[in-house]
Amino acid sequence: MRNLLSAVLAALLAGPVSAQSPVPAPPQNAPILILGATAHLGNGTVIANSAVAFEKGKLSLVADAATIRLDRSKFSKIFDANGKHLYPGFIASNTRLGLTEIDAVRATNDFADAGSFNPNLRSIVAYNTDSDLIPTVRSNGVLLAQVAPTGGAVSGMSSVVQLDAWNWEDAIVRADGGVHLNWPALRTGSFDGGSFEMRKNEQYDKDVLALRRNMEEARAYAQAPVPAAPNLKLEAMRGLFDGKQTLFVHTDNVRTIQEAVVFAESFKITPVIVGGNDAWMVADFLKEHKIAVILARTQRLPSRDDEDYDQPYKTATQLHQKGVLFTFSDEGGWRQRNLPFHAGQAVGYGLPYEAGVSALTLHAAQILKIDDRLGTLEVGKDATLFLSEGDPLDMRTCKVVAAFIQGREINLDNKHKQLNRRFEQRKE
Repeated sequence: MRNLLSAVLAALLAGPVSAQSPVPAPPQNAPILILGATAHLGNGTVIANSAVAFEKGKLSLVADAATIRLDRSKFSKIFDANGKHLYPGFIASNTRLGLTEIDAVRATNDFADAGSFNPNLRSIVAYNTDSDLIPTVRSNGVLLAQVAPTGGAVSGMSSVVQLDAWNWEDAIVRADGGVHLNWPALRTGSFDGGSFEMRKNEQYDKDVLALRRNMEEARAYAQAPVPAAPNLKLEAMRGLFDGKQTLFVHTDNVRTIQEAVVFAESFKITPVIVGGNDAWMVADFLKEHKIAVILARTQRLPSRDDEDYDQPYKTATQLHQKGVLFTFSDEGGWRQRNLPFHAGQAVGYGLPYEAGVSALTLHAAQILKIDDRLGTLEVGKDATLFLSEGDPLDMRTCKVVAAFIQGREINLDNKHKQLNRRFEQRKE
């Protein structure tokens, strides 16, 4: 009996251990060279036979291997990358990664709070670095993410994190850099007689007026050198008025996109539109006002019955042709692993390949204001990059074989791979 109990206990203990997330990599302690890869720099430039080196977490060499002489003895590790492709780490914008584990299990969700006006909520303090979802995401080249709150009129503040850390403090790349505002919808849905119906939002004008009053109060608070009474909610919005924070406005409709931009500009704020399903209809307007867009999922149905079936696929191409700055996004947490394939879908419908790569790297970094250290393969920037045997934008050939975050070679194992290895051994 005692042996049986011991065996059961050992099995229970062994199960969780095998399913744990990989241990974060230690700091880079010696120079590394990747030689012979086709390097996609993120800014539209491609080096067919590249030499890319990094040390102490920073890129120290990005060059054509045929034009330089290398002292191989300087490097502790050399990757022979002939036939492979090298990219800056992809950046996932507007995610709940690390804030949710299982959508249907409420206890694992920590991305929203009660109330409508919550600008002081910090998504970063709820970020779970031990999430089983994170390793599955970075296995497809997504190495950074904007962790954003949801719900209410003003959801709170987002932060940018790197996806290999012991805790949220270690993960931070840019803390509390964005405030998220959900623009009121023109139409609302409800169940009536067992069927779902859309109706005009009779409260639309009142909702917009309430947002304006909140913004006016926040601006007045920010203009006071020393507020008479501290207010955590208004203090959280101070950075919007001096350019230290970005206002992310979530809206999709052609009318509400324009109204949101005019609204923000009345406070001398240049917003970023999140979602932007109808952005293609007002591309000239967005370009004129220098508005960036975080596009919603490319792989989805059209917004209207009378739209082209492939409108979501070609929206990115239309924005690119008009010179609008944009990046791609996907919903929730686990779906971030599919982010590169949304760009690939757009490439299949007219977007130039390198523009698709730039949208996931440099353009995302510019929108999130981290392009001074990330987004491209340039000397002096963080060595956050990955090596792929196939095209990472194509789910049929995507195979990431090595990845580095701040020069640290990360473990690419994940729960999906563990389950695959387990069931490959199953005997029928």
